[in-house]
Amino acid sequence: MKMKAYSVDLREKIVAAVGHGMSKAQTARTFGVGATSVKRYVKLAKEGKPLSPGKASGRKGKLGGSGMKLLEEDLHDRPAVTYEKRADLLCELLGVRVSKATICRMVGRLGYTRKKDRWVLQKETNGSERLGG
Repeated sequence: MKMKAYSVDLREKIVAAVGHGMSKAQTARTFGVGATSVKRYVKLAKEGKPLSPGKASGRKGKLGGSGMKLLEEDLHDRPAVTYEKRADLLCELLGVRVSKATICRMVGRLGYTRKKDRWVLQKETNGSERLGG
């Protein structure tokens, strides 16, 4: 289960509570957060840094911008090709082996969906076909 970052509003309230004299331990208990989080937010505020959440850690994706661009071009050039064939193409051109599931996720991230025999951006499917577009 992935944890969501605490809101900026909550972070500001935590910093304000410590600023008004509440101990860091009591602040942590009051707001239901870890003492380490309280210390980190107070430190950031003292340094004048933003309290907004940073980028989540994790592995870098195998496909960079060039891989995503190739995948998008392939969706347009060869609409009927399977995910496995698309993975083979990326392996051939970039030397990166990705799974069928990864290709499926990347197509979704690009915002495409399958419509009959072609790929279209999802926002184009929200009624434009009913209007004759």
